[in-house]
Amino acid sequence: MRNRQIDGHKFARQVPIGNYICDFACREKRLVIGVDGGQHADSAADAIRDRYLADEGYRVLRFWNNEVLENIEGVLTTIEAALCG
Repeated sequence: MRNRQIDGHKFARQVPIGNYICDFACREKRLVIGVDGGQHADSAADAIRDRYLADEGYRVLRFWNNEVLENIEGVLTTIEAALCG
């Protein structure tokens, strides 16, 4: 996601939004990307965070670590679709 590799959109890493630090964010398109490990399964804190971000006008996409490692093309296709939609 570096150097505007996804349709020219700029993503930043470790982006503070309110009291939260987001893994990646495209402020222009108000899109947050989370890459999560197993500790996030059924996390109530993540649900609260996602609701806050939605209230701030952000869309949140979450991917599991293994999904990124094993299916990066599918992950990038999903992100690209979200940027266009």
